[in-house]
Amino acid sequence: MQEPIQISIQDAVMYLRICRPERKNALNMAMYSRLADAIEQASSDASVRVVCLLGSDGCFTAGNDLADFSALEAFDANMPTLRFMRALASCPKPVVVAVEGVAVGIGTTLLLHCDLVYAAANARFSMPFVNLGLCPEYASSYLLPRLAGYARAAEWLLLGEAFDAEEALRGGLINSIVDKPEQKALEQCLKLALQPPEAVRQAKKLLKAGIASPVDEAMEAELQQFAKGLAGPEFKEAVSAFFAKRSPDYSQFD
Repeated sequence: MQEPIQISIQDAVMYLRICRPERKNALNMAMYSRLADAIEQASSDASVRVVCLLGSDGCFTAGNDLADFSALEAFDANMPTLRFMRALASCPKPVVVAVEGVAVGIGTTLLLHCDLVYAAANARFSMPFVNLGLCPEYASSYLLPRLAGYARAAEWLLLGEAFDAEEALRGGLINSIVDKPEQKALEQCLKLALQPPEAVRQAKKLLKAGIASPVDEAMEAELQQFAKGLAGPEFKEAVSAFFAKRSPDYSQFD
């Protein structure tokens, strides 16, 4: 079987490809751990100047593998998902992403912590956390209203409905819509790899300096509520309905 996270380094670019097409590239804990390890390596390896995150088979990622995620017995700071989140959010090197097909949940929120994002016209984004009885994650409750405006952020987060690449572009979530997002991402990576590396790192650091502390605070606040949600009845009902292929019933909840 092929590795679900494929890692390669070429021309000072680390390529991370999510490759689990049978589950629409849904991410499990082992995949998060491998991604976290790779990004941590890229952050400290002087031979890597850029990180490029890609999907496969016309799909970016369907987000968390719900079966894997719902089996968690504990939700703490050492879990692979949070290691990945923190590694990506704090990566000092530029991170470039190509999005095709679905980008669900963390497949959308991770884009808020990347630097250049190129999407295909068929890209579909969604953040269905509330739909699963959970709160937003990855500082999206802080970053999205400031990026897209409160009205659009509220629609995306409270309803959790999918939106297209044009809407993502209007909301500032992506840089542009292109016919071949992977090719565009690779071209931009190679341009970045030829830039003065320290100047690029300092420019990224300065770009993020004003929001670093609020982002950390938002992630921590979300984490506490997210953990409560995972242990709560609404999430259990959402998971039960998902696997039973029925609509969830929240009428009994206040």
